[in-house]
Amino acid sequence: MVPMWSPSGKWVAFFMNNNPITNSSRRSLEKLERTEQHMYFYSVATDKLMSIQIGTVRPLFVTWPDDDRFLYFVAAAVWSKEEEDAHRAEWKDVINYRQSKPGEGSVIYRMDIDTNNPVLSAKVSIVANVSLLITELLYVPYGQQLVFTSRGRAYEDLDDFEIYSIHLNSSSSSSSSLSRLTYMEGVEQELQLSSDGKHVLFRLWALSSGKVQTTQRRLYSLDLTNGQVDRLGKNFDGLVTQYTVKSGGGVYIIGQLGLNVQIYTQESLTDDAIYRQGWNGTYERFTASSHRAGGPVAFAFSSLERPKEVYLAESIDQLMSAKPITNDNELFTQRVLPQATAYHWKNTADNQVIEGVLHYPPGKFNAKNLPLLVLIHGGPNVASLNELQATWNWATMAATEGWLVLEPNYRGSTGYGDKFLGEIRHRSLSLPGQDILMGVDQLTKDGIADSKRLAVGGYSYGGFLTNWLITQTTRFNAALSGAGGIEHVSGWGTMDLPLLLSYLHGGFPWEVPQVYQSESPIYYMNRVRTPTHIVVGENDVRVDADQSFILERSLHYLGIPVQLLVFPNEGHAIANFPWSGKIKVREELKWLQKYGNQSLSSGCSVKIRSLSIIFTSLSMFISTIYFF
Repeated sequence: MVPMWSPSGKWVAFFMNNNPITNSSRRSLEKLERTEQHMYFYSVATDKLMSIQIGTVRPLFVTWPDDDRFLYFVAAAVWSKEEEDAHRAEWKDVINYRQSKPGEGSVIYRMDIDTNNPVLSAKVSIVANVSLLITELLYVPYGQQLVFTSRGRAYEDLDDFEIYSIHLNSSSSSSSSLSRLTYMEGVEQELQLSSDGKHVLFRLWALSSGKVQTTQRRLYSLDLTNGQVDRLGKNFDGLVTQYTVKSGGGVYIIGQLGLNVQIYTQESLTDDAIYRQGWNGTYERFTASSHRAGGPVAFAFSSLERPKEVYLAESIDQLMSAKPITNDNELFTQRVLPQATAYHWKNTADNQVIEGVLHYPPGKFNAKNLPLLVLIHGGPNVASLNELQATWNWATMAATEGWLVLEPNYRGSTGYGDKFLGEIRHRSLSLPGQDILMGVDQLTKDGIADSKRLAVGGYSYGGFLTNWLITQTTRFNAALSGAGGIEHVSGWGTMDLPLLLSYLHGGFPWEVPQVYQSESPIYYMNRVRTPTHIVVGENDVRVDADQSFILERSLHYLGIPVQLLVFPNEGHAIANFPWSGKIKVREELKWLQKYGNQSLSSGCSVKIRSLSIIFTSLSMFISTIYFF
């Protein structure tokens, strides 16, 4: 749950989930512990943290009205103990997949708080039971209503993802009193109220079902007086990563173009977004004074040369003179770090210019004949940026190990326009794969990369592309595949985001089977010669772990060196346990050290098992069974 400031700025409300590790399988019927839960309140005035018991419900989102004395929060609906016992008595642990399960509805609560009591006390009451899954909640004084976003349990039907409202003065406290406010093909998120209180702003992640073209995330305004939806920042051709409502009207837009994420302002619906001069790099977590127009602004910032810190500027016009108010990453300023630069090349098939980030090992900027690691971002609708990350993006660490690291923003990446984003449709891996290989060609042609010391890796969609690239060329000595797909029909059938694959391939598997097959690496595995390291979270519902097992088995049968690491109780992000990420990167670096500097296709023998050998072994096995 996102912590929320109270209207006066005196309190911060939040919920701590003390049991974050659960069985996240889409087929599971989870039984959550019925333990007493607490809502926590931090007092700015006293610097104390206080808690209020709220029963066994687990808040997902909280919204304050214009008064510190009460708030609203939403929690997943749960069966009563009697309902749960009756269900288990009848069904035991059998799962009726599309039947309603515990937690597939929502309950909206009101909490009345006695702020005069030094110990804090509150009364919690139910406002409404809703049959939808609610993800965000926003109090709107206009019409005395709560506005919220809904979602499905998987990204299957875009009608599950919309904006609704429920009037607080309604006598009904059920789904029958809901009003649907949007009919858009995409996922609405990040609800905020305009300064005039009559517009709800939101970002839209457009996911096409075929009717419209998928676009980069955009910013929209919903007029509560007439239901009209308008796009903000129409003149901005990049990705809207965040936004903040301006005091007195208008909005701050944080947007990505190319490698940089910058700040823009828009004063009204009819105005254009205006670029605000700042440093080259990546701005994020931007916030502004809500009480004074033209007041101070705060943000986090980093670039390839500057570690991330929080900054404060006296106004939006003084971004260049912002002062850091944290120094948490000072250690990075004391180390000799890799130098990085933008790198450009052309896909000569259509003359499209591709951009990437090129990281040189420390002390070797502009050196020649370096070992190259191509590290591919996921998404596909994200991008590698001008920023210094000390998290899952380990390009900087790989460079400190002596690798020249290329992070390519292939076709499908954000920040280069909607046409660039959408060109991978029907060529989901082959076109971005071509973009990447031509970048490798250019680096070797320029003498920067050593053609005999090449490696490739990526995670999520970067894993998809890694799996594809090792079937298209034998030039890579080592590969690092993380949570990547290998066969798109089974991927469509098991992932929680089937809309993405049906859009990328132009239809369902039975409508365009040839596209699904032609873009699936599994059907080209006989070409692979690259030793491959694989990692996956055991409970991954975005890219099922079975995809990694299929890849491992294929390489094993082909006699290609392969290692598969499966992380228990981890999902797609592998972020539940700190040691998981550490072990992942540690073992990937070991793999690069072992295989990255030699080509198996030219220097080592690889035992390729032919089908005849497999069939012979199978026949002997069957004969043995009948013999016994």
